[in-house]
Amino acid sequence: MKGPYMPLRTGVIPAVALVASLVLTGCGAGVTAAPPPSVDTSAVTDTKGGRAGAAEPLSARPKEIPGIGPATRARIGTASRQALVVTGGTRDANRAIATLYERDGARGWQAVAGPWPAHNALRGWTEDHRQNDLRSPIGVFGLTDAGGRLPDPGTALPYDRGPAFTARGTNFDGEPLTGAFDYVVAINYNRKPGTTPLDWTRPLGSSKGGGIWIHVDHGGATQGCVSLPRGRMKELLKKLDPDRWPVVVMGPAESLAR
Repeated sequence: MKGPYMPLRTGVIPAVALVASLVLTGCGAGVTAAPPPSVDTSAVTDTKGGRAGAAEPLSARPKEIPGIGPATRARIGTASRQALVVTGGTRDANRAIATLYERDGARGWQAVAGPWPAHNALRGWTEDHRQNDLRSPIGVFGLTDAGGRLPDPGTALPYDRGPAFTARGTNFDGEPLTGAFDYVVAINYNRKPGTTPLDWTRPLGSSKGGGIWIHVDHGGATQGCVSLPRGRMKELLKKLDPDRWPVVVMGPAESLAR
């Protein structure tokens, strides 16, 4: 294990991941506050019909993450400066695209890695995840803890290595699950942040599922997690910085646009 497991974030509803038993379920949403969306004042007039004031050029304003609406931005909050956006075309889709963004004060959000191909749950997405519903949760969740069967590839997150991350058996289409948990990042849905991904604490209760990770892709849909190609998982682990309060923003395009 890489250092003691101490909580790194507060104010974000937790989440958990799957183990060798292959139970992957969970959902929820972050609750930190964010500034309201920018308002274009260039067309605002005073009571005499004149302009109320010169507006900052649109090109000079800090950029927002493409496709993210005001309600989702509010869940990301002001503290988070890293966001992995995982989105699919429809609510029932199990293929997605993942892009990592970082935010600075002057330029706003900028894509720093991706887009990468990804998989989510077999039946798509849900805003009310339940144990074994084969849907991935929609929302914004903290990313505080990592682990895997293989050695730490160089992440700044606490990293728990051990044989309990060994995946066995086959998936829905018969593809082997071997190596799927070689690298994982726990998604803080219905889990206790600051603990190993293998911790099975369920603050929302067992019926709301848990065991939601970002893990190595095995060539097909997941039971609830998000999966990325092996090389992309290592890249993500190296880029995630706990000092930037990273989050994952996940769901179909229509939901994230709200």
